[in-house]
Amino acid sequence: MTSNPLFECLSTERPSLLSISFASDPTASLGVRLSNHDNGLTNEMFAPGYASVANLIDDGETLAKKAGVKVGDYIVAINGEGFRRFPPDFKEEELKDVTEGVDLIHFADDDVHNDASSAAAADTENEIEKVKKQHLKDRVMTSKKPGDTYEALLGKIRAVKTSSDPLLVSMERYSYDARVHSWSRFLSARNGNVPSAMTMIQAHERWRSEYFPIDLTAEGLQRVLKAHAVSEIDVTHESEEDISACVYIDFAKLQSLRSVDIDENDALADDVIKAFVIYTETLLAKSADPRRPKSCQFVDLTGVSLKQGVHARLLKKLYGTFEPNYPETLEKMVMYPVPKIMASAVNAMLSFVNENTRKKFIITDDLVVVCKELGWNIKEIENCGSVNGYMKKHLKHGLSFVFD
Repeated sequence: MTSNPLFECLSTERPSLLSISFASDPTASLGVRLSNHDNGLTNEMFAPGYASVANLIDDGETLAKKAGVKVGDYIVAINGEGFRRFPPDFKEEELKDVTEGVDLIHFADDDVHNDASSAAAADTENEIEKVKKQHLKDRVMTSKKPGDTYEALLGKIRAVKTSSDPLLVSMERYSYDARVHSWSRFLSARNGNVPSAMTMIQAHERWRSEYFPIDLTAEGLQRVLKAHAVSEIDVTHESEEDISACVYIDFAKLQSLRSVDIDENDALADDVIKAFVIYTETLLAKSADPRRPKSCQFVDLTGVSLKQGVHARLLKKLYGTFEPNYPETLEKMVMYPVPKIMASAVNAMLSFVNENTRKKFIITDDLVVVCKELGWNIKEIENCGSVNGYMKKHLKHGLSFVFD
């Protein structure tokens, strides 16, 4: 059971800090490949620096791995000299240092103050020097032409590596929904139209500030969570690459919860959407690459009769929350089982979905297709007796959101 009855948004604009010091091994390689963010492109406008970690090199225990560097971390300074696109929004002392494998209590020369016998003038001089160093570290660089600052950053790294001073790389880490990472997704969702994308991301940020926190103890939401009508499914196999976890929606369970037709039950629909948001946030926050967070959605229609239908109104409400707030994060959505005679009708019912998102929908009655699309093991499903049994086996986080 979670200790907090409120579910907060799992992303923030506030970065974490980390540093990679070469003091212990001056000739070592950092152990990462960098992405160049100095190309003069509109999707770079919120990037705090001009280089970020594209991937970690699989070359043993590198300095980057020891320090806990991750994909998407931005380089903002080299040996105390800033290579920033814009000034930092937060003071360093307000931010958490997440560097691994080092003692985070540092006593630099400019942090050591003289004792009571020291002159006040010396303290003032130390403070002035400290401010100067911070200004240099926060330095903003502007490229006269694309690539200038990125090359200057690489040149600084090379220069330090050939000097007697150990290299110190200062980095910032941002969560998946911070503008640093989310802007390119919103821009893509609006086909590169900057004003339209800005309007969209600002609307999302207003929604985020108003929608969270979610009260997990609300009776209706608890009914949905306890029934596992909406839940998280995480299926990974040791012999395979990680498979995107998915939000699982069990329509038969939803129908068992409603006292009236779900199309008329706005309260239940709102609770379903809250559960959907909780699990979507949970999955996206765990993405290995915050620049491109992905999740899948599986709509289980097992036991839902043709007469009962698929409830377009609920799906439209879900889409109305997901599409404007989590653009370009859907890897695929699978609806199963949908008889072939109903597939065209379901497709027509989903006409409110935009074309790009529709391409990610798989509507099928073939379990082999489901397993191929989601990377599931069909033999394991058969051993579990049903898709629903397979879902129960791989449920994640459900109990942590349940209150008795």
